[in-house]
Amino acid sequence: MIKIRILKKGDELELWQLKVSTIRKVNIKDYSQEQLNVWAPDEYNPEKWLKRVHGMNPNIAEIDGKIVGFADIQDDGYIDHFFCHNEFQGQGVGKMLMQNLINKGKEKSIPRIYSHVSITAKPFFERFGFHVVKQQAMNIGNQALTNYVMEKINK
Repeated sequence: MIKIRILKKGDELELWQLKVSTIRKVNIKDYSQEQLNVWAPDEYNPEKWLKRVHGMNPNIAEIDGKIVGFADIQDDGYIDHFFCHNEFQGQGVGKMLMQNLINKGKEKSIPRIYSHVSITAKPFFERFGFHVVKQQAMNIGNQALTNYVMEKINK
């Protein structure tokens, strides 16, 4: 059974590891190894990540006490992070997280939810009614990574 909870102190390293592992193991089908190396680097900066993760205040998905995903929605409707553990893809974790974000957006009367979505995640976002606003190249280090600005009008 999937449980959604708020961020707790001490979750930070596990969230970083989940993010990096997911990028490296799931996004490999759409991005080169060089691109993944800059997107999900080996270097972990605890202070920087702690500030970032607490600033985004993500929802955490757990199964039997194990963190299996996390996602956030900001006050302007921006989804900054949305990750489902690579071993729990296709098991309803992402669906539950997305529905939670959509509901939060409605509760806060956010008219538009949007994100910068990877090639890999684009079909998933489309299933929830998001559409492509534009394709873009995000530069990280010396690599350009294609992604999509996608949005959903939250009625």
